[in-house]
Formats: sequence, structure tokens, C-alpha cells
Amino acid sequence: MPELVPAPVPSVTVAPLIAALDANVRRVVLGKPEVVRLVLTGLLAGGHVLLEDVPGVGKTVLAKAVARSIACDFRRVQFTPDLLPSDILGVSVYDQRAGQFEFKPGPVFTNVLLADEINRATPRTQSALLEAMNDFSVSVDRTTHPLPSPFLVIATQNPYEFEGTYPLPESQLDRFLLRVRVGYPALDDERAILLAQKERHPLESLASVVTGADVLRIQAAVRAVRMERSVLDYLLAIVRATRGSKHLSVGASPRGSLSLSRAAQAHALLEGRDFVIPDDVKGLAVPVLAHRVLAAGFSGDGGADEREKVIADLLEGIEVPI
Repeated sequence: MPELVPAPVPSVTVAPLIAALDANVRRVVLGKPEVVRLVLTGLLAGGHVLLEDVPGVGKTVLAKAVARSIACDFRRVQFTPDLLPSDILGVSVYDQRAGQFEFKPGPVFTNVLLADEINRATPRTQSALLEAMNDFSVSVDRTTHPLPSPFLVIATQNPYEFEGTYPLPESQLDRFLLRVRVGYPALDDERAILLAQKERHPLESLASVVTGADVLRIQAAVRAVRMERSVLDYLLAIVRATRGSKHLSVGASPRGSLSLSRAAQAHALLEGRDFVIPDDVKGLAVPVLAHRVLAAGFSGDGGADEREKVIADLLEGIEVPI
């Protein structure tokens, strides 16, 4: 029996949902509209987002604001060096009455999972999320359990150089659609943050504005966003340039191409268009591709600044279609 493919959703029908989601998150995350839109791009595209920066700049607040804006299940896991894969995925427990093992689902069985400070856990525990993030399922004791839909992982991490962190394996990084740096707030924005939290945190009064079903409708609309051949060729030129750069020891894989394409579609819809323009691709190239490549002379997750600079330089040398 052929697989049923949902009919495309007209972008005009989901535009109010996207606008409400964007405005709601920005009620809490002040002065970072571009960061918010990048995270929402990941959500709309059906991908996962990695937030990286120094402690205290609002990474966890941003993740919570996105989760609370959606009327769906949300779980948070604090990653620590002693965290085990079973603490995330779940475990099979023997039921003496039934005479068989019963699977007890872990916190990964949710719609939005906040993996807080993911790089404080060991690579073995980090890798427990690989199947969940790629296949939207979890295999335990030879049984595969599907995850709820929609399913989104928002992970936060401190910079690689910080004490007590483990570098994320390349395969783990590749599962994230976007890697986003939050950055320090501007002076006026930091003043607004202090005033907004004078009595209580704005998160406490944040209500949901969309449902999980709404998110699935938006994601279906993203897949219907058009991309002309010239824009597609521009996207491929960027990806292939990473493979030929002498400043990179490893270029972006075809998964990088697919991720950049889907992210560009989501960004176009976020901007109110049902077609992708070159600026969508160019603006997303660094957050989508930089964590998928390796800078020459660096190993693991090192050289983040260098990777971003190399891709930014590559963009300047590639002709933008008109």
C-alpha cells in the first residue's frame, strides 16, 4: 500500500500561526529577534537546534519560551557527567505479575526536549540521542518505539573551551539543523530585561499560542515552498565550495545540502513567502553548515570561529543569482 502524503498547506493559512508564535517568544526573549527567528526556522523545518554561548545569556530561557508557546508535552534533561543513556531513553523493567519486561519510557518521549548543557555529558550519553534525532524513534532491547509528533530537540551548550565540557561528536553535531549563538544583549535590551524581571520572570505568565497539530500544519506548508533551479544551484555551489576549500579538512555532506534546503524553505515561509530567494540561502549558510565542517588544523569541535569565517569568505566568492 503506497504511503499517504499529506496535501500541501497553503502558506496563507499558517501565516497567522507563525506570526503568533514569533511574537509570543519575543515577549520573553528581548532584543534577539534574529536569534528567535533562527530557532523558529528550525522548528518550522522539522529540525533540531543547538544553542551555544557563555552561561547566563538566555539559552535555556529561549528554549523554554519556544516550548511554552506550543500546547504540547515538554521535558527538560540536565546533562551531567554521570547521566546515563537509559536516563534519557528509558529502561525495561521486569514485571513479576505479568512475567515479562515492561518498557518505561524516558524523557525523550515528548514533543519538545530541552537537552540543557548537552556537552557536559560524556560522548556515550550524547550519542543516545542520535537515533531519536534522525529517525524519530528509540530502539531498546530489540524493540523500536516511535516518538511523538512533532518532535524537536533544543540543546544548549557552553563553548567547547569551557571547563567540564566534552566535545560533541561530529555525528551528533550533524543531527542539528542549526547551530545558533545567542550573544550578549545590547545596553537598552539588557535594561529592558532587568525591568521585565523586577517582580517575576515573564516565562511564568507565558501562554501557548499554537498546538502540536498547528506545528505539523506549518511543517507541511514548509515542504510546499518553491525553490527555483537557479536558487538550488546557488545552494549546491555553496555546499560544494566547502568540500574544495583548503581551509577546511572536511566539507559539508549531502545531509548539509538537504538541511540548508529545508531551512531556506522554512525561513521563506517565516518571511511570508511561498518561494525561496538567494538571501534565504545565504543568510542560513553559516548557522546550518559551520558545525558540519572541520577547519584545517583543528580537531573535534574546536575552531568554531574559524569555520564560520571560512564559510562567510566562501559566500563572498560565489555569484548570487538574480
